[in-house]
Amino acid sequence: MKTAKSKSTKTINEKDHEKLTELFVDGLKDIYWAEKHLAKALPKMAKAATSEELKSAFEAHTTETEGHASRLEEIFGIIGEKAQAKKCAAMEGLLKEGDEIIESTDKGTMVRDCGLIMAAQKVEHYEIASYGTLRNIARTLGHEDVADILQTTLNEEGETDHKLTDLAEAYVNEEAGQE
Repeated sequence: MKTAKSKSTKTINEKDHEKLTELFVDGLKDIYWAEKHLAKALPKMAKAATSEELKSAFEAHTTETEGHASRLEEIFGIIGEKAQAKKCAAMEGLLKEGDEIIESTDKGTMVRDCGLIMAAQKVEHYEIASYGTLRNIARTLGHEDVADILQTTLNEEGETDHKLTDLAEAYVNEEAGQE
């Protein structure tokens, strides 16, 4: 197996390269599970949202999330691995938290929308951390093509996070505070 050089030009020995590759593949499987399950949860969140703008944001992100899963399948192919999901306990917990917000807030309220935005941003921040780390590991392993694909997804996750912040700051939080 070829060794890869990091930005600091240190050579990774073959044993460490194998361990890092194993960690990388495990991380890909984890985020793949997360994306697949998020794609199922987002329509429920859209249905629960009060404001049309938030519904629309969740619907758009559903399509984007399906694209993220497809990109991960592409990455698995590039690195010669089978696209396989591994249960992601973190995403499972975050999605349960979103369900709890829906159950504990009144339908048709901005308080619910505020809670949905909070839950969605927790998910986005988890994904941002995951994709950023995976991108960096891909670079260390010499997979610049994979790193570029991961960066594309990372950029989209950041944009979604900003859109949610904009909605919260534009009116959702203020209206929730007046209910």
